[in-house]
Amino acid sequence: MCKKIQLHDFTKLVWVIITILIFQTCRGVSVTMKARPLKPGEEPRNARYAVIFHVIKEAIACGSIEAGLVLLEQPLAILFGTSRAPVRKALDMLFEEGLIVRFEGRGYLVSGAVQDNVPQRRAITRAMLGLEKAEPLIDMRSAGERIYSEIANVLSTCMVFGHYQVNEQRACEFYEVSRHSVREALMRLHDRGLVEKVPYSQWTTGPLTAKEVKEDYEMRCLLEPQALRQAAPFLSQNMLWRMLKDIEQLRQTEHFDLAMLDQIEDSLHQQCLAASPNRRMLASIRQVQMPLTINRLFYGTLGIWPDDASLREHRLVLELLLDGQVDAAVVSLQTHLERASERTLARIKAMSVFPEPEVPDYMLKLS
Repeated sequence: MCKKIQLHDFTKLVWVIITILIFQTCRGVSVTMKARPLKPGEEPRNARYAVIFHVIKEAIACGSIEAGLVLLEQPLAILFGTSRAPVRKALDMLFEEGLIVRFEGRGYLVSGAVQDNVPQRRAITRAMLGLEKAEPLIDMRSAGERIYSEIANVLSTCMVFGHYQVNEQRACEFYEVSRHSVREALMRLHDRGLVEKVPYSQWTTGPLTAKEVKEDYEMRCLLEPQALRQAAPFLSQNMLWRMLKDIEQLRQTEHFDLAMLDQIEDSLHQQCLAASPNRRMLASIRQVQMPLTINRLFYGTLGIWPDDASLREHRLVLELLLDGQVDAAVVSLQTHLERASERTLARIKAMSVFPEPEVPDYMLKLS
């Protein structure tokens, strides 16, 4: 009797699961999506074969790859740092456009008059493709990694001005990537506290209020000094000197550089602390970095110089670490965070009169 009841319960559970899956599919929750139809002659953005096709086509057009040169799949795959499949498709496209032709040997010949009718078998170099030595030929990052920074900037801006919802489908169309790629980026941004998601609901961000900023700084004041104390024995002198140099460079530069400011903030509040062996503490610290968004937006919108007091506080922490005064560096970091909290709260009030910026259509304002 007991076994029959268990079998019945198991069968019932299976039907429940099937019903849920059907319901989700009907609602469009499936991760698969219909790709946006491409226009005639249009290639998917960032497709590897398309990149290879255009690079070789340009090299042929400018004459750096001359007529009669033999093009082989394997050497090109090695040069581009990819598999042979995208190279093969790129060569097929070049053949269809008449830029290369087949011949009796392996590979293709670049079209045009060939001296003495002898195929030229020479290695193709980066210089022949018109590329610098350090320039990457193919972006090997996943689509989720490529759009990560762009979505992060959009979320950082929106959360200061209200409560927004992220529409996955529109984001897919905006960036021309799959829903899986959008979710990959959003999951990473969730770990940073930039976006939230309740089960079976949409992704949302904001509003970033004064109360939340104050609470984040309270958490940072508790955690970051302790993380710095743990990390200090593992910090290299060269790294600390480089961070000091970046601060001085920003203070002396004639033009405002938001990217350099981001790097300086990241150096002290992420890189220095990353040597702490307490992984859970570091994860918690990453979750309360949203106040930096306000400062970034404040400086970026107004185009004004960063507060010199903040830079001096950064410099003092690094100098004390270089001098081996760990306890003093910990106290200085604590003081810096307390003062930064006051400055950030004042900026929130100032930004209340800022006009709302234009954002992509995948961001829907809720309130």
